[in-house]
Amino acid sequence: MLAQHTLKALTRAVGVGLHSGQRVELTLRPAPADTGIVFRRVDLPEPVDIPVSAEAVTDTRLASTISNAGARVHTVEHLMSACAGLGVDNLYIDITAEEVPILDGSASSFVYLLQSAGIVAQNAPRRFIRVKQPVEVREGEGAGVKWARLAPYDGYRLSFEIEFDHPAVDATGQRVVFDLGEGSYARDIARARTFGFTRDVEALRANGLALGGGLDNAIVMDDYKVLNNDGLRYDDEFVKHKILDAMGDLYLIGKPLLAEYSAFRSGHALNNRLLRVLLAQPEAGNS
Repeated sequence: MLAQHTLKALTRAVGVGLHSGQRVELTLRPAPADTGIVFRRVDLPEPVDIPVSAEAVTDTRLASTISNAGARVHTVEHLMSACAGLGVDNLYIDITAEEVPILDGSASSFVYLLQSAGIVAQNAPRRFIRVKQPVEVREGEGAGVKWARLAPYDGYRLSFEIEFDHPAVDATGQRVVFDLGEGSYARDIARARTFGFTRDVEALRANGLALGGGLDNAIVMDDYKVLNNDGLRYDDEFVKHKILDAMGDLYLIGKPLLAEYSAFRSGHALNNRLLRVLLAQPEAGNS
């Protein structure tokens, strides 16, 4: 039996939200088998639980946001990615603001938190969603096309290709394939940071976004080069971060997938659309 997993003990982190710039406390707690992953807005007069699901995703602009009963949590994808990469099935996540802290801009801090708390097996079988028929979503045409696809696979493999037409990004690897059964998520994917361009920052901040972003929690580029003094963590860090995001977005379906995911220039919106198409076609997948 492949068992479900939760944490052995609770663990905490404090940071700021990438977009809100707000200070936020995060407490990760063990949860019983078959609970799934549940965010809890404990700062509200009456705490609200927000169980993860594809349908709970209500905003995909710049990040994945989940909501329930008027309460929401932004930027859940990096923490969800760490849970997917380490095989954590059941978890309560208490949060004191409406955005998950960005920490260093990757999933490695969340990996450290989960591993330091201890990940333990539970007396219940893991419940997978097996993709039985290919499903695909597309957007745009010609040079502007984006797509994401799920296909049958006995395991979990992801491939992603990017195209940014930027000298610093173009100089790095443009395509990555990662198989969760063969590679090490913590070593190969988790350290890849989110990235952005100085030309976009002013517009984002004028709209109340990216208020907590900076060189300590993102790769920042001008029109020509990476501005971070320490450079890149991987020679293909940009595309690896897109796989990191996709793993978090896809884990919002609530169970691990048995599937092959492939994508070209996809993002949070297309990833969520892909899950909804899968769930709308019962013959394409089962749990």
